[in-house]
Amino acid sequence: MEILNSLPGTPLPLGASVAEGGVNFSVFSRNATKVFLEFYSASEDSEPYAQVEFSPSENRTGDIWHAFVPGIKPGSLYLFRVDGPFEPSKGHRFNVHQRLFDPYAKTITPVSVFYNLPPDYSAPLDKNDIEHGKNQRAKVFPKCVVIDNENFDWQGDRPINRPLSESVIYEVHLKGFTAGKNAGVSCPGTYAGFIEKIPYLKDLGITAVELLPIFEFDEFENSNVNPRTGERMKNYWGYSTINFFSPKASFAADKTPGGCVNEFKTLVRELHKAGIEVILDVVFNHTAEGNEHGVALNFRGFENSVYYTLVGSHKEYYMNFSGCGNTMNCNHPIVRNFIIDSLRYWVLNYHVDGFRFDLASILSRGQEGDLLKFPPLTNAIAEDPVLGKTKIIAEPWDAGGAYQLGGFPGGRRWAEWNDRFRDDIRRFWRGDEYVSTNAATRISGSSDLFTISGRAPYHSINYICCHDGFTMNDLVSYNGKHNDENGEGNRDGSDSNWSYNHGYEGPTLNPVIEKMRNRQMRNYILTLLISQGTPMLLGGDEFRRGQQGNNNAYCQDNDISWFDWGNCSLNSALVSFTRKAIRLRKDHPVFRRTKFFKGSMAGKKPDIQWYAADGSNPDWSKISRFLAFRLLGTFDSGAKKISDNDFFIAANTDRQDIMLRIPAITDSRKWYRIADTSIEDETSLLSVENAETLISQDRYVLPASSMLILVAK
Repeated sequence: MEILNSLPGTPLPLGASVAEGGVNFSVFSRNATKVFLEFYSASEDSEPYAQVEFSPSENRTGDIWHAFVPGIKPGSLYLFRVDGPFEPSKGHRFNVHQRLFDPYAKTITPVSVFYNLPPDYSAPLDKNDIEHGKNQRAKVFPKCVVIDNENFDWQGDRPINRPLSESVIYEVHLKGFTAGKNAGVSCPGTYAGFIEKIPYLKDLGITAVELLPIFEFDEFENSNVNPRTGERMKNYWGYSTINFFSPKASFAADKTPGGCVNEFKTLVRELHKAGIEVILDVVFNHTAEGNEHGVALNFRGFENSVYYTLVGSHKEYYMNFSGCGNTMNCNHPIVRNFIIDSLRYWVLNYHVDGFRFDLASILSRGQEGDLLKFPPLTNAIAEDPVLGKTKIIAEPWDAGGAYQLGGFPGGRRWAEWNDRFRDDIRRFWRGDEYVSTNAATRISGSSDLFTISGRAPYHSINYICCHDGFTMNDLVSYNGKHNDENGEGNRDGSDSNWSYNHGYEGPTLNPVIEKMRNRQMRNYILTLLISQGTPMLLGGDEFRRGQQGNNNAYCQDNDISWFDWGNCSLNSALVSFTRKAIRLRKDHPVFRRTKFFKGSMAGKKPDIQWYAADGSNPDWSKISRFLAFRLLGTFDSGAKKISDNDFFIAANTDRQDIMLRIPAITDSRKWYRIADTSIEDETSLLSVENAETLISQDRYVLPASSMLILVAK
């Protein structure tokens, strides 16, 4: 093995940085005694062809080890080895025999660590274990790739910077979107394949895609077995990151080392050309290294005691607020800088428009696991000048019991997933008794949750379904979860689904049941898109994508999770309905207010007025299975005065039809119908221009389980 000459190099930036004549390498390790940099000719090589040993006197500044290696070029493959104390009780797990990724690596080769673990693998427990070679073999360990970010033509691409209040988000798994056999793309399951479906997304009208994790993860981390087929399950969703600067290499059609970089950039550029923003679902709360029995990949081998939140006086154990074995020490200054560096990198080098933070309450925990009132990290993300225009969305809870909905710390830059909207709207349309008041609060923007923190309606990310839980088709087709093929005895996944199968569990040819299921989906979609807040639609819900009743398909990298594009034509009427509902929202600012309703004010018409079925003021202590309200189209948005149509909206979730009293219009305008979800054909939702004249201006028979929208003009 060749010993390469190197120069001292510079400590910043961290990672591998291409410069004239070579590459600068820089890594953080406070307690290391030696650092070795290895170079490989090919991803499957067992041994390096060359090595650089960092000198503590010449190649170290503070806690950063660095070296400039002449002659190294973009595309070169490398790994690290780090020596230091192996003292788990003090938090140190150094192992000089263990190959490690660069935590700042820009991409790695698509080789699975977990697939190639020996069946009897166990983590090193002591120094004796290390000396006996319980470490990863280089042949089956992914290699880091040196990347030059200057060789891509962005064609003048600039951030879209669409206000969150004007956004319609589409949550989707990048691979599953086109992996199915009938996707009709040339490179299924890839960034390139996704590009071919952009015209569909543009036509649907969504304004942003929220991609499930595309940071590099190892799908073979899951060792469960499908009890029906005997096949090993996978980590399909990807909520277990192994590298935070790398697009997932296996999602690229270009299989050359680093090919994923430009392919993902191309996807972002083409989405932007279509007016569609890119939001990444990011997982900074834990890593794939697991607990004390886990696998060393990078952080554990560089500085375990800094990167992870460890247990008090027993630092061989990991705090587990993620439910996945470990918790990143997010508010340690080193880790905080690492996370900010990662976010900046994706904004500057990939032009992404925002981030959704998984189990974001962990970002507000201190170095001892306590919830901080003013967390440095969430404030730093909100105030960072590079991230100043990006969308930042919190999943405001974690697996350790934290629940911060409406008050996620970090200021008014943070939007939040609103699971209360999901549950209250599901229960309302299911026909549960006495949840109308809750549904009214959600539809009008969840002021009970967001006012106290000074936020606006659009800070509530409203959703009926997301990746975690039933799809909308399954929500109306199953009374209970069916996760038997996950290999966990159907114990995984939530039991609180608020679903209803309409008389039969699962798929059916019964036309009456199918009619009711389609109507209920129209109710859900229309409610989502006329509610105050920012709507998020689960990808495929617009054409009844189902998962066979599986409400936790995290491990199903197959037809259960993949899009069946045959359903798009089979359920084209629902696709058309969704498209028109999105158009309705985008055309009428009354559905996307930037301020909460004030109700009745002296001398002014109420901006929202609620009604009982007979037209009287509702008795909120008694109202059940019904809602009706009128929206005033003229209002002050703060920046300017908005002049829109008035709308009257009514929802009947009972099993009986209702004779509805329509509020009178005192001027020359009349009420016109634009939506009645009980109607089966294309006229169930009309544009305002093509609205249907009402025969009666004071009464309307609103069928059971249906929604009515009238417009005044």
